[in-house]
Amino acid sequence: MRIGGLASGIDTDNIIKELMNAERIPLNKLEQQKTKMEWQRDAFRDVNKQIFELERLIENRRLNIGGSTVNPKIVSSSNESAITASGSSSAGNGAYRISVEQLASREMHVIDLSGQDFTIPTGEFIFMTYDEASKENDFQAGMYEKSITIEEGDTLQTIAKKISDADKNVQAFYDEKSETFVIETTRSGIHNLNENEDEIVFSGGNDDFFTQLFSAGTYEKVDAKNAKFTYNDVVELESNENKYTLNGITFNFHDVTKDENVTLTVAHDTDKAVENIKEIVDKFNEVVETLNDLQNEPVYRDFPPLTKEQMEEMSEKEIELWEEKAKSGLLRRDPILSSSLTNYRSIWSSSMSEAGPISLLADIGITTTENYLDGGKLEIDEEKLRKQLEENGENVNSLLFGTGEGTSRGLFTRLEDSLQNTINQIDKRAGKGSSTSQSYTMGRQLESIEDRIKAFEDRLKQVEDRYWRQFTAMERAISMMNNQSAMLMSFGGNM
Repeated sequence: MRIGGLASGIDTDNIIKELMNAERIPLNKLEQQKTKMEWQRDAFRDVNKQIFELERLIENRRLNIGGSTVNPKIVSSSNESAITASGSSSAGNGAYRISVEQLASREMHVIDLSGQDFTIPTGEFIFMTYDEASKENDFQAGMYEKSITIEEGDTLQTIAKKISDADKNVQAFYDEKSETFVIETTRSGIHNLNENEDEIVFSGGNDDFFTQLFSAGTYEKVDAKNAKFTYNDVVELESNENKYTLNGITFNFHDVTKDENVTLTVAHDTDKAVENIKEIVDKFNEVVETLNDLQNEPVYRDFPPLTKEQMEEMSEKEIELWEEKAKSGLLRRDPILSSSLTNYRSIWSSSMSEAGPISLLADIGITTTENYLDGGKLEIDEEKLRKQLEENGENVNSLLFGTGEGTSRGLFTRLEDSLQNTINQIDKRAGKGSSTSQSYTMGRQLESIEDRIKAFEDRLKQVEDRYWRQFTAMERAISMMNNQSAMLMSFGGNM
């Protein structure tokens, strides 16, 4: 705590404060530079997020995640309560007749223990289920033993959980209200191909838990069944699930049809294909609009970032309006964004060599807008696009999503490549939220500015201490002079 001006009467605190304000001007500029760079970094990351969303959308459509993109199929059923179906892009158009004689069901073991005093045995007990061959775990298909260990204090509920935990193919539960214990398979149909074998095989023996459980009450067993159906009145097939995929069509069985043929009609879903393509085009136009706006934002040089002292003197609304102008033009004429826009536009005028009768985006009704101020946005002639999808669906898919090299690469796939290149450049420049500051250019620059700020603050502390030492020395000198003056006056008064 410093008190000045006692001898001189000078407002030392205010003078030093004003002097330090002048000394802080370079520091304020450094802090404003840091703030502006942080804004630029965050603006780059916002752009990258939007570009990444477009890149991921194109990737998903190219990989047909969630269904075929340009050649989706729609399947209608004459009896949806019994059979429904979905078709992949390879499904042949036409009508298919299916009749379902039997649905797939699970194997169940139900024991009614009502009024029974069942004593739970302890020890290790074995049951077996069928497992498919697995290359990962290096075992062959067949029946494999699973064991549970029953200990003192176990209840029927805890035993049921142990059975369920021991084998993914089995689940068990005990209902206290009805006093019913149930063991069943988690999958429908017949998987154990040995003749007359059950899906769950218990070890047996008089001292076995399962033997004692089944004999303790009223026991009922329900065998597993495969779904049985007839395809086009001729081919009789079975499935251990209530669905079956044939010729690119997945049939889902909900009920038997009682000798009735259900007709399923497969047709090209042009509406869905147009919707999928429009989704990409609309998202691309959003990205182009964002990049163009950022490239052309005005720069207000008279509105630098506010210092803490300036913010304290302004209202929230004034700060908001100031920062709106201060943040304008952060990425104006940025070379990464401008070169990316140029690359995106060049893709639409390029051709694709392996798309049959079509080779340009314009051939399927997608062109850049006539207004050059749009900066390369796309527009769609839906009528032309629908016609090409109906007549040349596979060619449209190649034109847009082909994965070849060079001119054999689809146009949307080329855009995906270009978007990824933009993402990588921005990552190197502005990093991600999870990036360390040393891993990207702006992070290293910000660290350098932060080091300079800390060094400058240390120097300011030294300068302030020097000012105080100088003013303190002056106060001492004045105090001594005042003392000497008082002494001289007192001597003069005594003469």
